[in-house]
Amino acid sequence: MKIARTQSCDLLQDRFGLNTASYLSAGAAELPHDISERLRAARVQAVAQRKITKTQTATTLAHSGGSAALTWGSGEGLSWWNRIGLVLPLIALVAGLLAINSFQSDNRIQELAEVDAALLTDELPPSAFADAGFVQFLETRHQTPSAQ
Repeated sequence: MKIARTQSCDLLQDRFGLNTASYLSAGAAELPHDISERLRAARVQAVAQRKITKTQTATTLAHSGGSAALTWGSGEGLSWWNRIGLVLPLIALVAGLLAINSFQSDNRIQELAEVDAALLTDELPPSAFADAGFVQFLETRHQTPSAQ
């Protein structure tokens, strides 16, 4: 919506400029040579200024095209507080991921310790669990009660 308004405003300004230029050109034939040269120089300056503002408008529209980018030191006037506010969520994310990793490692160590404790306090020696026949015995033993 803003782009349409900007374009219509630019069209109106261009139309006004063309009308003004045509009126000035029509009366320029009657002016002395030194005044016409000063007017020509003023027109060149005005056209040069107009091209600069058009270029600036085009870059402004190109940068506000609906995409977001984190730009450091691009002269947008970000204060230190704004930069800290941009980095703080990243630091919180990294700290959270490290905490989750530590928690999962602790849980895994605790589970392995429980399994080791169960193996060492069991009536059977640990070498029995490594025997293939014992593993088959355990599998058939677990299947038999469920069939009854």
